[in-house]
Amino acid sequence: MASAATIQRLRAFASCDIGDALVKLKYPFGGFLDGITMWSPERRAGQAKTFGPAITVKMVEASDKSAPSPPRHFADYNEQGKVMYVQQPKGLYSACWGGLMSTRANYLGASGVVIDGRMRDVNEHRELDFPVFARDTSILGSNTFTKASEIDVPLQFKDDLWVNPGDYLVGDADGVVVVPPSLMDSIVQICEERAEIDRKTVEALQQGEEMGPTLKRLRKP
Repeated sequence: MASAATIQRLRAFASCDIGDALVKLKYPFGGFLDGITMWSPERRAGQAKTFGPAITVKMVEASDKSAPSPPRHFADYNEQGKVMYVQQPKGLYSACWGGLMSTRANYLGASGVVIDGRMRDVNEHRELDFPVFARDTSILGSNTFTKASEIDVPLQFKDDLWVNPGDYLVGDADGVVVVPPSLMDSIVQICEERAEIDRKTVEALQQGEEMGPTLKRLRKP
């Protein structure tokens, strides 16, 4: 488990910084949740960010009678400072998250929501200034299409890349990255080293140095 100090240091870095560190650590796909982007409070712009440990929600098709059901509505499982990760069955054209869910999550103090699927009610989320990341939008709600099945279970995003309960999710205008707590110390160390190198690189470029020689001089392989 990462210390509170390490978690705070990680907050300083963007999804791109963290992804580069995870690539260096040979983590699958650099932790990049490919295809999931910011829809609120702005569309892939601004300084808004979601950051926090994941609460995972597995959605299933509404017709799946064999799937278990949680005792409460899944939105009620949001917690202060955490990020809900909702995984919708692939290929559905309906949304599994809407304005009412963001209203509840916002009240509970959630840091945001990351949806491997579709959302709707874009302007309602923006009015709340609530961070929402998703693959796409829909005009259709979840009723008759999907239902929540399991809470806080490991969910496979792609091949060897999983989102586990308690993994940290960091989302910003560039995208979303999943951070396993076991690697957080190494990630922070790499990010801090890279930040200093980037600072020196920017200074050199602003003074007119050429890109190629500057990168060769300052960047580690």
